Amino acid sequence: MNQFKENHFPFSALEGQKSLQTALLLGAIDPLIGGVLIDGPRGTAKSTAARGLADLLDGGRLVDLPLAASEEQLIGSLNIEVALQDGRVDFKPGLLAAADNGVLYVDEVNLLADHLVDALLDVCASGINRIERDGISHQHPTRFVLIGTMNPEEGELRPQLLDRFGLYLQLPSQIEPSVRQRIVKVRLAFDHDPVAFIARFQAEQNTLRERLKQARKRLTDIEFTDEVTNKAAGICYHANVEGVRADLTLLRAARAHAAWKEHDDIDNEDLQAVKDWVLNHRQREPSKAPTVDRSPTFSAFDTSSDMASDNWTDSEQPLQDHADSSRKQGWGAMASQTPDIALIEPTKRLWAGKRPKK
Repeated sequence: MNQFKENHFPFSALEGQKSLQTALLLGAIDPLIGGVLIDGPRGTAKSTAARGLADLLDGGRLVDLPLAASEEQLIGSLNIEVALQDGRVDFKPGLLAAADNGVLYVDEVNLLADHLVDALLDVCASGINRIERDGISHQHPTRFVLIGTMNPEEGELRPQLLDRFGLYLQLPSQIEPSVRQRIVKVRLAFDHDPVAFIARFQAEQNTLRERLKQARKRLTDIEFTDEVTNKAAGICYHANVEGVRADLTLLRAARAHAAWKEHDDIDNEDLQAVKDWVLNHRQREPSKAPTVDRSPTFSAFDTSSDMASDNWTDSEQPLQDHADSSRKQGWGAMASQTPDIALIEPTKRLWAGKRPKK
C-alpha cells in the first residue's frame, strides 16, 4: 500500500499575497458568496494558495475539475434502467459531491465549457446539486469553496459567467524586487526540506485553522441591519452595476469579513475591504455611470482610522441621501480611483472594444 502523502506549501507561509489569502478565507467562511476567481499570469501562487486553503479545512479535501470533464463527471449520473425497472433512484456521485466540505479547484476556468461553468456556479450559489434525466430527478446538498483561476492571455470568460463569480481578484504581473526575494527564499526553503518547513509553520497553521472555524460559527450571529443594506445599495448604485447580485454578494462578503475580524456587526471597514473584489468585474462602462463627488480611496486592507470610522464617504451615502445630489450632478464619468496593487485595472479587458473614440 502506498503511504506517500504529498506535502503542500503552508497557507500561512505565503509571501506577498495578503489580498489573495484574505479573499480565499472569506470564500471559505461563507461558500455561498459564490466562489473566488483569480485572474493572473503564471507563477503567482494561484494553485499553491488553493491547495493551502484546503489544508485548513476539516478533511483537507481538494477536488480538481479537469478541463476535459463531462457533465456527468461534474454533477453525477442517474441509472435510468434501474429507475424504470426497480422504481428507485440509482445515483452515481460526481465531482460536485466529492467536493462537499472542501475546495473545488478549476485551473484555467476560462477554457472550461460554458455549460459546465454555469452548472458549477449554480450549485456553488445554492449549495444544492440537482440532476434530472428523462423525468427522473435527484438532488443532494454540497457546500464547497469554489476557486477558479484564469490567465487572460489564454482566453476570456464570458461576461454573463464572470458576473456570477462572487469575488474577483486580478494579480499584478510585476512583483517588487523585495517581495520577489522573500517569495524565492521561502520557496527554496520548502523545496530543500518540506517536512521541516511545514513543521516550522505548524503553530501558525493551527491558529489559522481554529480562527477560520470560529469565524464560520460566528457568521450567522451577524445581522444585516437596515443601515448596512442601505449602505450596500448606495455603493452598488454608484458603481453602476446591473441587477442586485452585487448587493447580495457585497453583504455576504462584508459579513464574512466581519466574522473573520471578530466584529459584532458589519461596519464600514468590512464593506470597504471587500467592495473592489465584488464590484470590479461587474461595473459597466464609466461613461454610463453617474457622476459622484470625489472622495478618499482606500486600499482593501487599509487599517487607518479614517477607513475604520463609521462615517460614510460623500460618494457612498445611503440611497435616500442621493436624490437631490443626483439631480444636481447629472450623468457622466465616475470619479477616478487608484486601485489596490492586487487589483490593477481588473475591468480593462471587459471594456475592450467598447470605449468611445477619443
